[in-house]
Amino acid sequence: MSPPRLVLVVPCFDEEARLDRQAFLDFSASRPSVRLLFVDDGSRDRTPGILEGMKAEAPDRVDVIHLAANQGKAQAVREGMLAALRLEPDLVGFWDADLSTPLNAIDDFLALAAKRPEIDIILGSRVMLMGRDVRREAWRHYLGRAFATGVSLSLNLPVYDTQCGAKVLRANEATAALFAKPFHSPWIFDVEMLARYLALPAGPGAPARQSRIYELAVPAWHHVPGSKLRWTDFLRAVWELAYIHHTYRR
Repeated sequence: MSPPRLVLVVPCFDEEARLDRQAFLDFSASRPSVRLLFVDDGSRDRTPGILEGMKAEAPDRVDVIHLAANQGKAQAVREGMLAALRLEPDLVGFWDADLSTPLNAIDDFLALAAKRPEIDIILGSRVMLMGRDVRREAWRHYLGRAFATGVSLSLNLPVYDTQCGAKVLRANEATAALFAKPFHSPWIFDVEMLARYLALPAGPGAPARQSRIYELAVPAWHHVPGSKLRWTDFLRAVWELAYIHHTYRR
């Protein structure tokens, strides 16, 4: 069997009420070049059984990793990405289990990766543009804008949205290095991943790392009730951002 073009990691923790198993199975059946890799992060509800049922229904297209105890989204994504890279695909990525970004948006990521081979990291971005369907609570939007400004200043990177749960990376030595060590920041590991990438040497004659990151406005994003994120987590994120700046960008 040839390696998949894309292995998409989906971290899951107590997602029984929000996991649309049929949407994942239908997508998998229609995209034979994409393999889904679910990481059960020590769920306490029926999530593990649902994931195993999906794997049994589509064993050639769905894989499941079970973590013995809850370790947080950062480590769940890291474990999944390391396993995905071992399958030797062209691309790896991670996607929120609640499908706030619909799965069909992956086609845009794949098209961009094919058109722009120099791009290593494609970030989904929630931008309310004409023709886009982005539905987000106001307090989340404004806190997100304030946080994104802090990230831009900290990383010296004109990034609009680091926290959208839709990201695709080219599978190569540089991106593999991003997951070699556990993340210090459990809440904003996405930012730490970017900081690690920017800290890598570009190589002689190679374009700057910043120019190999691309933000792609997703066609739709809908807030799904049941998110474990609270406004107080914004304060933790600010603390973690200060750590990232001190560690990677000073």
